[in-house]
Amino acid sequence: MKKLLLPLTIALALGGLSACQSTSPEATGNQLIAAIKTDQNQQFHRFSQQFIDDFWQQVPTYALFSGYHKYDAVLEVPDAASRTAMLAFIAKYQGLLTAFDTNALTPANLIDYRLIENQLASSKWEINDFKSWQWDPSNYNVAGGFAQIINENYAPQEQRLRSVLARLQNVPAYYAAAKANIHNPTLEHTQLAIVQNQGAFSVLSDELQKTVAASALTEAEKQLFAQRLSAAKAAINDYISFLQTLEGKLQQQGARSFRIGEKLYEQKFAYDIQSGMTAKALYEKALSDKDKVQHEMANITNKLWSKYFTTAKPTDEKQAIRQLIDKLSVNHVKREDFVEEIRKQLPQLIKFVNEHHLVQLDKDKPLVVRETPAYFGDVAGASVSAPGPYDKGGNTYYNVTPLDGMSDAAAESYLREYNHWVLQILNIHEAIPGHYAQLVYANKSPSLIKSLFGNGAMIEGWAVYAERMMLEEGYGNFEPELWLMYYKWNLRVICNTILDYSIQVKGMTKEQAMALMTQEAFQQQAEAEGKWRRATLSQVQLTSYYAGFRAIYDLRDAIKAKEGKQFNLEQFNEQFLSYGSAPVKYIRQLMLQQK
Repeated sequence: MKKLLLPLTIALALGGLSACQSTSPEATGNQLIAAIKTDQNQQFHRFSQQFIDDFWQQVPTYALFSGYHKYDAVLEVPDAASRTAMLAFIAKYQGLLTAFDTNALTPANLIDYRLIENQLASSKWEINDFKSWQWDPSNYNVAGGFAQIINENYAPQEQRLRSVLARLQNVPAYYAAAKANIHNPTLEHTQLAIVQNQGAFSVLSDELQKTVAASALTEAEKQLFAQRLSAAKAAINDYISFLQTLEGKLQQQGARSFRIGEKLYEQKFAYDIQSGMTAKALYEKALSDKDKVQHEMANITNKLWSKYFTTAKPTDEKQAIRQLIDKLSVNHVKREDFVEEIRKQLPQLIKFVNEHHLVQLDKDKPLVVRETPAYFGDVAGASVSAPGPYDKGGNTYYNVTPLDGMSDAAAESYLREYNHWVLQILNIHEAIPGHYAQLVYANKSPSLIKSLFGNGAMIEGWAVYAERMMLEEGYGNFEPELWLMYYKWNLRVICNTILDYSIQVKGMTKEQAMALMTQEAFQQQAEAEGKWRRATLSQVQLTSYYAGFRAIYDLRDAIKAKEGKQFNLEQFNEQFLSYGSAPVKYIRQLMLQQK
């Protein structure tokens, strides 16, 4: 494809330059190059905006979650026609990208170029090669979009209810397409889809019908709402029944393996992590770091042993570490106070970050702790849901799952895993200054591309980096017990990479996985069981924590070495976060160029 035509301003610049007889050829050439580069960047800015506008038409629910509400009333039907339309969109914009000279783009625009390039290639690969739309029934769940409209106060209630009314119309067609798409699914994803779609009724509920009845909608609209809501519920129930029947067949006749294999894993890793190394290389690096962290834990255990035990320390270092961790882990919050304890800790973290000038926190963006919505399913116990860059006034939620549904034994195991010290690290990771702070900064980035197509390794890596940074700056007063538990937590991050790669690529069994997590990473049984389940339902994402952490920490070390005594941690953190959720390898290029 030909390069984009130069606009009239460049043509005028050419005429003006030729008329200046006193200008040297070298100077003329430099001015022309600068003019062309300026035009390329202006053109790219317009291209980026057009790309985003067209992208939202393809994926209106993604737009909704990003805070862009123009298409709230549209529930896309995930049928063959929608996939064909998406592939045509991808081909169009992949062609347009070739019109730009990447050497002429500014560093910031070049990152956006690479992010768009990766987003398009990844989406095409997902449809044509990975095909999870066939084998993962949990891809299909309407609850999240409806919840976003119903629960967020971004527009008058009647306007939002009318969007819900319009979206409800397509729910039966949505689930009909889902049933038609499903072919040779995994048992694990089928079971997850059943649980999550059952949770949809917590959103499309009788309470919603009461809200509609009390609203200012017309009587005709209220009647239509009741009809469409009833049809939507019937479609969800039909899908659940379909999945339950399918589940029985899969259990009896066998199902597709949840393991995706080396080829697909390496491809997904390249698109999702964008680290510049292979998944296998990261796996091998994690094996090495596991040994180093275990050595640090052994040193702390040697120092603390006599404080907690009168018996001789076992000669087996891992056995000694485990005994000390088990001893310390009984110090945990009461089961019924788990959610409330998290609420209580957040102001303490805010105070420490402010007093130590680690990063500026936005007082106008409060973090709301809530019980995890039912439609989220049971994959993770704690998570953060942040508004998109268009919805700057929206709430950021810290989702915490209460322990009500656990047996006494399972709850005790869980609480020992998230004991007095680990619960603090969890809150640093998920909330302050981890995910919450990073996502607030990401929404302030001048580049919508970086905010919208954020890199998971950067996002998770920042949260893991935040844990280490807080302890290094004195959070917890360098208490050895806290550092021991931090290393245990960090070891889990490292072992996430080992676990995910081993399960998906090397065929690790559940017994082997449990041994890695409980004996090598010193995790409680309940936590290890949950991680096994998560590793069977996702791929690559578990590697993002370690990949991003190492990249950020290594970048900070490189800049500290350059700046010496002039290094300022708050400036580093804020500059790093200012680039949005871009891959660390690109942020590294920008920050090192400016030093």
